[in-house]
Amino acid sequence: MLRVSNWMASAMLALMPLAALAKNPYPAPQVSEYKHDFDGLKRKLDTLLMYQRLGDIATINEVNITSVPPRNDNPTALGAGNPMVMLAYTFVPKKIGSRKAPLLVFPHGGVHSNFSGVLIPIARELLEEGYVLIAPEYRGSSGYGKGLYDQIDYGGAEIDDTHAARDWAVENMDNVDAARVGIIGWSHGGFHSLMNIFRWPKDYKVAYAGVPVSDLIQRIAYQPSYAEIFSNFIGKSVYEDPEEYRRRSPVYHADKLQTPLLIHTNTSDGDVHVMEVEQLIKALQAANKKFEYKIYQDAPGGHGFNMIDTRLARESRREVYAFLARYLKPERP
Repeated sequence: MLRVSNWMASAMLALMPLAALAKNPYPAPQVSEYKHDFDGLKRKLDTLLMYQRLGDIATINEVNITSVPPRNDNPTALGAGNPMVMLAYTFVPKKIGSRKAPLLVFPHGGVHSNFSGVLIPIARELLEEGYVLIAPEYRGSSGYGKGLYDQIDYGGAEIDDTHAARDWAVENMDNVDAARVGIIGWSHGGFHSLMNIFRWPKDYKVAYAGVPVSDLIQRIAYQPSYAEIFSNFIGKSVYEDPEEYRRRSPVYHADKLQTPLLIHTNTSDGDVHVMEVEQLIKALQAANKKFEYKIYQDAPGGHGFNMIDTRLARESRREVYAFLARYLKPERP
């Protein structure tokens, strides 16, 4: 464990050689293999916790699904066009038996993260409401080794991954009612919710986006460190291709909204600032779109204000579940 602790204290290792700096002004830091080992161990522990805390009410499976092909530096290599293979977690309430039930696609937040322990209590509440869940571990997720981690494509192919999980569940899960599919997520998961309903509006009956990343360009303006982060994630800087950043930002797709949508944000959010989400709200209003939103005033918990175990958080989640139920009509087991 000493070597892992040393990695945790150092945070970053050596950068790329100087010759590479001339080609890429924002080089990605080299990630220690110890990080991937540590993340893999943490993911396995979270998975055990998931089975332990949800196994009494749900049948849980880990399934391998496919999505659009990964990046390949050699497009003529054998197998270069093969689809990306990734894992997704599925959860089916035990009490529904053989009945059809609505599906919720539940992408995690955090970008280089995964469906971790913090989401388990929310998953339990959704299962108790009567939903089948699928949680995709989209490209860039941690805990699956360097290969998937390095395939991160912020706002690009990762969005295809979440939609691929939706399609897989509809086609392969006997309990899923294909006419009742929604999507729910917080932070980067909320970003996934928005991008999915803007790209495939007919595939979702309803969506929830909690404190969602909404505008990559504005995000760089108020948090300049994201210039380097997004350049690494997308492969080019905002100065090189601002139009690409707009293409990957929900706020610039507001006119495409057709799906019932609920948005929550918080004025004390220190990560996704309220002004970023307000820009999305204003864009939807300017496009004369029907949707619902609520701006919480200085709610304790900041970015995770309605994911924690407080009365306000539980009340907020009940608002979310009531909104989803209007369109998906789950039957409580």
